[in-house]
Amino acid sequence: MRYANITGWGKCLPPAVLSNQDLSTFLDTSDDWIQSRTGIRARRIAHVNTSDMATVAARQALAAAGLEPHQIDGIILATASPDTLVPSAASAVQRNLGIPAAAVFDLNAACTGFIYGLSVGSAMIRAGSMNRLLVIGAERLTHYLDWTRRDTAVLFGDGAGAVVLEASDAPCGLIADKLGCDAEARDILAVPDSGTGRTRFAHVDGLFDVNFEGQEIFKRAVRGMGEAAAFVLDEAGVSPEHIDLMLPHQANVRIIETLAKKMAVPADKVMVNIADYGNTSAATVPIALCEALEQGRIRPGALLLTAAFGAGLTWGAGVIRWGERVTPIRQSDAALPPCEHSALTLLASAIEGCQQANKQR
Repeated sequence: MRYANITGWGKCLPPAVLSNQDLSTFLDTSDDWIQSRTGIRARRIAHVNTSDMATVAARQALAAAGLEPHQIDGIILATASPDTLVPSAASAVQRNLGIPAAAVFDLNAACTGFIYGLSVGSAMIRAGSMNRLLVIGAERLTHYLDWTRRDTAVLFGDGAGAVVLEASDAPCGLIADKLGCDAEARDILAVPDSGTGRTRFAHVDGLFDVNFEGQEIFKRAVRGMGEAAAFVLDEAGVSPEHIDLMLPHQANVRIIETLAKKMAVPADKVMVNIADYGNTSAATVPIALCEALEQGRIRPGALLLTAAFGAGLTWGAGVIRWGERVTPIRQSDAALPPCEHSALTLLASAIEGCQQANKQR
């Protein structure tokens, strides 16, 4: 039987940091208000496209796996904020890496995207159609934000994370997974007027809103992730006490704490890094995975539980049995081009544009 072992991992975080104090300079908010409700202290603001961050994360993952780009058969890029809808952002990553023979595509399951991508990629390897795949979660969600709205402007950040999947005879990688979608309530977390459903020239060009009904999202997120996590634990034949580390989607620290309590996973076995990055959507799980490895929190053979919930309303969970290697084979010097501006400077025109557009509504 073939398995899809995770042999490489990498992340990319833009250097420009937008702190809660920065937000308070143009929004009616404060560090205490944001931290008490979300657990977020800061987030990153990209000065490049989504595919650029995805490329850096991918190069780091390839180096960790000891592979060259031409050895990759396919790229799955999980993102809800691609550079372009046509062509796919995955094709830009393919071009950047120089692997023209690979099969590539974008996958949009919002915040659950990386778990969806991991499931699809693992299935392709188990079926024998691929031997080595890159699965990437990358987002530039700050592009969508209305910077006059406190309820959403404080939540999101930019970044990317990637893993390499390789065919293996050892029983490792994603050993159980469950995906689903609660579409009945899809409008409670959405970016309206962002696709072909938008009437051209009918609204102020370039102004997007994120519909975000926080209390209802919280309730459905805990239920969706909790039910999916319980299913995959049962499918894998393991109990919560057997889990070595839980890697939840980093949307809100209260959701993470409630889910951990629901799953009977103690706090010291839960990876939490939302304070520094905010919600990077499809990138949260792979970034958290990379940092858990960097911190020595994943040992050979460890059992990991991951779960996520996102717009759609998609949900998913998986149990991962880690392989034997927890350190990179090589280090990559891949990095984004230098950023000469602060986060506030990068956002200045967007903030002004949102303020003016809302006055015209």
